[in-house]
Amino acid sequence: MTAAVPVSSATTRIVDVVRRIREPVHVVVGEDGGVGALTGDPGDRRVLATLPALYPEWLGDRSFGEVHGTRFPYVAGEMAHGISTTDMVVALGRAGLLGFFGAGGLSLDRVAEALATLRKALPGHANWGVNLLHAPSRPAWERSMVDLLLRSEVRAVSVSAFMELTPSVLQLAVSGLRSDAEGRIVRQVRLFPKVSRPEVAERFLAPPPWSMLEALCTAGRITYAEADLAARIPVAEDLTVEADSGGHTDNRPLLSVLPRIQELAAGIAARHGHTPARIGVAGGLGTPVAVAAAFAAGAAYVVTGSVNQTCVEAGISAGAKKMLAEADLADVMMAASGDMFELGVKVQVLRRGTLFGSRANRLHQLYTEFDSLESIPAPERRKLEQTVFRAPFEEIWEETRGYWESRDPAQLARAESDPKHRMALLFRWYLGKASWWPIQGERDRGDDYQLWCGPAAGAFNSWVRGSFLADPADREVVQVARNLLEGAAVVTRAHQLRTYGVPVPADAFAFAPRRLA
Repeated sequence: MTAAVPVSSATTRIVDVVRRIREPVHVVVGEDGGVGALTGDPGDRRVLATLPALYPEWLGDRSFGEVHGTRFPYVAGEMAHGISTTDMVVALGRAGLLGFFGAGGLSLDRVAEALATLRKALPGHANWGVNLLHAPSRPAWERSMVDLLLRSEVRAVSVSAFMELTPSVLQLAVSGLRSDAEGRIVRQVRLFPKVSRPEVAERFLAPPPWSMLEALCTAGRITYAEADLAARIPVAEDLTVEADSGGHTDNRPLLSVLPRIQELAAGIAARHGHTPARIGVAGGLGTPVAVAAAFAAGAAYVVTGSVNQTCVEAGISAGAKKMLAEADLADVMMAASGDMFELGVKVQVLRRGTLFGSRANRLHQLYTEFDSLESIPAPERRKLEQTVFRAPFEEIWEETRGYWESRDPAQLARAESDPKHRMALLFRWYLGKASWWPIQGERDRGDDYQLWCGPAAGAFNSWVRGSFLADPADREVVQVARNLLEGAAVVTRAHQLRTYGVPVPADAFAFAPRRLA
């Protein structure tokens, strides 16, 4: 069937042609001399250009799918505390997408159970991975997590919130390196570092410093053969540029930071004589237009996060999903981070419907102003005990003590001699609990839900309003991914036609969600 669209035709016909992404489109000159477009046989019309079929699979860097065993250049990023569940990762893996299990904040035993589940559910699949979240206050846990990932032969690891290349991360990247029969270096583990600053990106885009490699060899954590190979390749061949995202973020504008790091990657590759790393993007990707813009800017792959938190597979309560599904663009804020509280690091969270953000920031303000819990003015202390902790400090401290006794007793020893550290641990009780209450569905703590969320959630909610994806109960993670990619391909086709002079109307850039097989 041929669909011809000269300039004089109704714009609805142009929209129809735009959406036929799986058919070649001819840009033609109409009888009235105007430029139009058609699918099928152009007949005797003068053809200015022919655009080949465009599939969502073809967006991004084709080598991404070849290396990671995916059909699409799409990653569903990790969400800590297991919010990115094994069910989510399995669904994505079976659909030809890549998912990361949210291991941040979980015990090693819980992560080990998840790894066993994933290996059983996805035999022979390379397109799944696990997150390694930086834990600067718990280096022993971080190292143990790396050992677990290596023992379990996890092939893909997203490393996030790292400001430096640590020995543990380097061990993860280097372990198992070998040369194949043709002399090519083969990786056992592929890292996906998340970065938002060029100086951090550089540490992962270049070969590691020999001093770090030698120290790992001396400690018996890698071999000298692995170190020799590591010195010839970048630490990671996939790197995710994180823009304005939920959780840990620098709120960078995507189209400012992405070109800078792309340029950096190319320069480092030229200096060291290796292939430039694939640069993907995360943050703000809640609509097909945003995804298309990322690919148009040269992204090798895209990573979604906030939009997946309301999906049926997400490990979070129905009440929390409802709150997230009602969010708009401006319903987010920056709040003190629990895992890097003392450093003043902040995370982006949902503002609407919860007081967590303002309460967390007040705790950090008090931490900076006072040297101990005892020095906090009595009226302020009573207010905290009544509204935030809902218990006396002494009771909260006993619970805090029990937590650290079983996980890291050194923290308690330090707290005994440093009252300010004791205050930090007690304040972190609230920050840590607030991230679990929405998972557990603690209704009486709804005002204190800590929900990591970026502006993408609001954009997504607006886009799906009135569609089958409007209700969180119907938001399957694969349908969300497929619709974002399908829509991005449609937007890309609309832009292509417009650059050839076809008068593409604004509604051709709008893609309504639909059930995709």
